[in-house]
Amino acid sequence: MSSSRPGAAPAPAPVPARGSMAPMGSGVGLMGSGHRRRLILRVGAWWAGIWLLWRMPAPAVTPAVAPAGAIDSSGTGTRSHLSVVIPARDEARTLPALLASLSAQVDPADETVVVDDHSTDRTAEVALGAGVAVVASAALPAGWTGKTWACHQGAAVATGGLLAFIDADVTLASDALRRLRAEHSAHGGMVSVQPFHLIERPYEALSAIANAVVLMGTGAFTGAPRRPGAVAFGPVLVMGREDYDLIGGHAHPEVRALVAEDIGMARQCRRLGRPVRVLAGRDVVSFRMYPGGPGQLVEGWTKGLAYGARHTPPPLAAVIGLWVTGACLAAADGARVVGSVARRRPVPAGAAVAYGAWAAQVAWMLRRVGRFGVATSAAFPVPLAAFVALSVRSALVRARGRGAPWRGRAAPAV
Repeated sequence: MSSSRPGAAPAPAPVPARGSMAPMGSGVGLMGSGHRRRLILRVGAWWAGIWLLWRMPAPAVTPAVAPAGAIDSSGTGTRSHLSVVIPARDEARTLPALLASLSAQVDPADETVVVDDHSTDRTAEVALGAGVAVVASAALPAGWTGKTWACHQGAAVATGGLLAFIDADVTLASDALRRLRAEHSAHGGMVSVQPFHLIERPYEALSAIANAVVLMGTGAFTGAPRRPGAVAFGPVLVMGREDYDLIGGHAHPEVRALVAEDIGMARQCRRLGRPVRVLAGRDVVSFRMYPGGPGQLVEGWTKGLAYGARHTPPPLAAVIGLWVTGACLAAADGARVVGSVARRRPVPAGAAVAYGAWAAQVAWMLRRVGRFGVATSAAFPVPLAAFVALSVRSALVRARGRGAPWRGRAAPAV
């Protein structure tokens, strides 16, 4: 037993031997606690990505299509004839592929209507040459976007009880219309499909992360617990005529001025109790999103990213933010690995493992949303940086109260 004298200086605390465990509450312990928190953040963010895109159904392959004379789910009485409405502005290059994919599968009683939205190229000539109806768009009224005005005019002349609004840059598989009709027959309301993203030029891969995040933001593809999708997808929308008229169609005051009219229409459907079925295109519906060059890609994402983010439910936005944060941390890990290799120093194992785990997850995601290739997944910090930059640009444009330009027009700043 040690003894001490009153007033004597206290004995110095023992110094732990090298390699021994530091006492709880020491600086080393706090550092370890911080490391655990960072690890939990990274692991949680990685699993958030899995949850956000856990289930991505495409239009069903084998559901029975209601035979002629059967009651359909929209309540129109009999199986409805289909009217395909295609809004087209300067789409002479992309329109032929869609019209060719339609010609082999439309029924004789169905119709295809192309609305020429003041094109400066051969859009109308291409459509007429394919033997489909062409509507020359009237002057754009104040308070409308070009696309909503074109879709409204197409719906006004369409005669079918079932309406399919399809963007001109979409291509359909040989049985796509049958599958879309079957989905609507089974579920009613609105059926919406995000096309599978095809890549032909390197710059198009910059859309990779943005595409994945857009799908995350719908809330339609998450694991349990599940909730109704927050939005819909404009490239392919299928609705019964009665439901379209019920929600006010593209003419609704809360739809016609939107750059993302699909979000407004989905909101009106939910408000009136009509279901919204959101699907992934996979092998059924595809497109090249921005084939017109890098400038078109920047314009396209600028007009939509901030608007979509504003309409993502806050809890879902928080989970997406967690995933993006984790992806940025993994990108920093990749930079450490590259720096070590460049300096011929030992590669930090933890950083290499973390980067590899995120690259593998991004590869899994991108296989579900498009044909991006292994190189895009391995170099995911590049499209990640593009997504962040485009999101900031989109937010700044909206904050300044300006509409982002698109196809020679400024989209309304709403």
